[in-house]
Amino acid sequence: MAVELGRFGVWHGPQHFGPELAAGIERAGYGALWLGASPDTGLRDAEVLLAATNSIAVGTSIVNMWKSPVAEVAASYHRLEDEHPGRFLLGVGIGHRELNNDYRSPYEVIVQYLDELDDAKVPEDRRALAALGPKVMHLAGARTAGALPYLTTPEHTKEARRILGGGVLLAPEQMVVLETDPEIARATARDRLSSYLQLSNYIKSFERLGFGPDDLAGGGSDRLVDALVLHGSAVDVAAGLRAHLEAGADHVAIQQLGKEGMDLLPGYEALATVLGI
Repeated sequence: MAVELGRFGVWHGPQHFGPELAAGIERAGYGALWLGASPDTGLRDAEVLLAATNSIAVGTSIVNMWKSPVAEVAASYHRLEDEHPGRFLLGVGIGHRELNNDYRSPYEVIVQYLDELDDAKVPEDRRALAALGPKVMHLAGARTAGALPYLTTPEHTKEARRILGGGVLLAPEQMVVLETDPEIARATARDRLSSYLQLSNYIKSFERLGFGPDDLAGGGSDRLVDALVLHGSAVDVAAGLRAHLEAGADHVAIQQLGKEGMDLLPGYEALATVLGI
């Protein structure tokens, strides 16, 4: 793998990331910053994070294939590589049927997009693919550095590793709430999960994990919420994060949830201490 990610990273949309938080996360010892929420084709938010830090990797999770022409994305990749050699990983993905008007066969679109990235000389080991189901997981292993599963569990990680085999990046995202009161933590988690429970690709993923219609109703059952969002003390949460590594992940992208405007850095510093990074 051409980009060194370390064991743990931090995932947020650009509205939460900024130079100060990025620099603090790097000081805390994390290996990667993951820029979520469909970054624009210019990748300017990624550029800000790279410029605010010294050596930590920055990845996109993910650039939406429907909204992001390959030529523009590739040009941005090469610009970032020139400015910050060896630190940027281009994560791409298919997005959601419900949010894209021109939705057609996802698999065909992914294959075509990867072909065009080949033509634009974006190396396979410098790109990764959002993957949940087996077919796209196989494609991630065959055509990119590996897979970036989102909103999954260690059980999914174990199956993903079986599909990918060894020597292929597996970097799941994991939501966490550093709150020891379960009801408060679950309320915070449900606020974040609500939109995902309406999206067909995640619904299929939850069904493969053994969850049924009752688990998806009413903002998500306690069983579903507890499986998807780790909560408790830093020690409790760290144990859940390590479970992904034990199941075969190479790297875990941590997304800390909390109140709007909350200072996220102390939570990440606490987790870094417990995780020993």
